[in-house]
Amino acid sequence: MKASDPYEGLGGEAGVRALVERFYDTMDRLPEARSIRAMHAEDLAFMHQALFDFLSGWLGGPPLYYERQDPKCMHEAHFPYRIGEEERDAWMLCMDLALADLTPDAKLRSVLHEAFFRMADGLRNEGKARPAEEMGKTGISGTDDPRPTDMLRDH
Repeated sequence: MKASDPYEGLGGEAGVRALVERFYDTMDRLPEARSIRAMHAEDLAFMHQALFDFLSGWLGGPPLYYERQDPKCMHEAHFPYRIGEEERDAWMLCMDLALADLTPDAKLRSVLHEAFFRMADGLRNEGKARPAEEMGKTGISGTDDPRPTDMLRDH
C-alpha cells in the first residue's frame, strides 16, 4: 500500500465495493444498528452506490460522487435525520466490523477508524438544526477534518 492511498490499500474498486456491501450487510443484521437502518429505504441499492461513489474519492480513488448530477455535501445529505452519539456509534460499529472483516492491515484499519469517526462525529446534530454557515463547509466530508489520505501521510 502506498502511504497516501487507502483506496488501493483496500483493494481499489473491488475492495471499496466489498467494504460498502459488508457495511450494509452488517447494518441489516445487527440489532445495535436498528436506529440507523430505519433512516434508510428498504431497498439499499441507491445507498450502496452513493456510499461507494463517495468513499471512492474520499479514500483517494476516482471522485465518482462529485461526478454525479446530484452530489450533496455530507451535512446536507444527513440534515433531515436525528444523528446523535447513539447513531454515530451504531454507524461506527458497522464500519469497524466491515473493516475488521476485510482489511488485514492493522495500520490502515486504525487510520480509517479515526477518519471515519471524525466524519461520523462531525455529522451529529442531535436533532437540532445546524446553523446555515455549517452546511456546505469545504472538504469532501463537509467538515474541515482531514481525509484518510492526509492522515496516512501523518503516521
